[in-house]
Amino acid sequence: MPQSDGLPALEAQIARDLELTAHPHAEWMVPRLHGGKPALDVLIVGAGQSGIVTAFGLMRDRVSNILVIDRAPEGKEGPWTTFARMPTLRSPKLQTGPDLGIPSLTFQAWYEAQHGAKAFADMNLIPSVDWHDYLAWYRRLLRIPVRNDVAATAINPGRLDDGGPCLLVTLSTGEVLATRKLVLATGQDGTGEWWMPDFVRALPADRRAHTCQTDIDFARLKGKTVALLGGGASAMDNAAVALEHGATVDLFCRRQPTGVQRYRWLTFAGFLRHMSDVPDLWRWRIMGNIMRAREGFPPDTYTRVMAFPDAFTMHTERGWTDARMEGDRVRIETSRGPFHADFVICGTGIRQDVRLRPELAPFADKIALWSDRFTPPPGEEDPLLAAHPYFGPNYEFLEKTPGEAPWLADIHHFGIGSTLSFGVSGSSINGMNAAVPKLVAGITRGLFTGDLPRHWQSLLAYDTKLLELDWSKIKTG
Repeated sequence: MPQSDGLPALEAQIARDLELTAHPHAEWMVPRLHGGKPALDVLIVGAGQSGIVTAFGLMRDRVSNILVIDRAPEGKEGPWTTFARMPTLRSPKLQTGPDLGIPSLTFQAWYEAQHGAKAFADMNLIPSVDWHDYLAWYRRLLRIPVRNDVAATAINPGRLDDGGPCLLVTLSTGEVLATRKLVLATGQDGTGEWWMPDFVRALPADRRAHTCQTDIDFARLKGKTVALLGGGASAMDNAAVALEHGATVDLFCRRQPTGVQRYRWLTFAGFLRHMSDVPDLWRWRIMGNIMRAREGFPPDTYTRVMAFPDAFTMHTERGWTDARMEGDRVRIETSRGPFHADFVICGTGIRQDVRLRPELAPFADKIALWSDRFTPPPGEEDPLLAAHPYFGPNYEFLEKTPGEAPWLADIHHFGIGSTLSFGVSGSSINGMNAAVPKLVAGITRGLFTGDLPRHWQSLLAYDTKLLELDWSKIKTG
């Protein structure tokens, strides 16, 4: 049974826990102006789980002059009710993240308050819809300042009215916001694109899709043959949805599938906290090994697909080399002969290329990549890894040429693109308790050091007395 007082009691406990752990209470930021108007201290682009948890971490450190924006309508941020077509999360239910170490703010506490401890104990994996609802509750409860239906379209360096540096972020509305720090929590494709082969992209738009698309009309695929390229979890999720809508699905993998999920290996404190501190060679080797490995199918997803044995076929070691329309069908050339389908879906993941992000493209040539900073030993080259941005210790972009664009250090990227540099990113629930505090500390470090002259003057002027001395009782000399 749920707790007798349910969510109200839990919310009261959270308020008390936050107050008990609120030290230091002192406000230390001061308002700054740009063009006579207030400037933000931090603008966060993306109101999915990474963005709102980063906002909470900043607010806990008394950085409250912040704003989170998201191009999606409220309730549609992130993948959970859009293109994440799996019924449950991949992460084990006992992993924590958005709570940032506060027990009463965990998913488990939220779920048990409504459904009881037994319901949570009986749960295998967290239902995606429940995780979405938890994040919506988290945002409302913590009063995260979010503005929906607006995107960041351009980023330029600027100056505050007092001469300090800032970034000028143009919004899709035409507004320009001045901010001292910018966090790009822009999801998996935040430093590149959802990739599909050019020959698939060249097909008519009504005959192909990528698993990242939110508008795939699966109902119209009933009775059709769907060819799916990719051997990862998202490909299997889309295969399951197509099968459930009455399609016949043929899934093609370049390699043999595996039941091993290497991202489970890295979930230990040493890795999560310190992978970004090790030499580049070890980051390249370890993360390269993990990122190149075939993602294992979650057992529930595999079971979901295998419920349609007569309508599902997996083709292993059969990659695609070309595709074109032949009459009213798609002819796919594969390494083992042609295949004909009515519709094509690519579960081919992300390709890193900062030039493909509209807000980064104008200065993409100034952003340092791994290819600029690291030369792997012979035999360990990997052009896909080399295309990743090479980040500084605070998730900040670095200059390709020192001195050319120092303002890049005020742009922090918190997404998949930082995985090679940090091991875990803002898109990873299991690494959030380590990654968010690291990011927040980097931002507050920059805000503090940028205000050192002001803090120095504040120290010199500090004259708050703890007591008044009775000089009649004190002998001098």
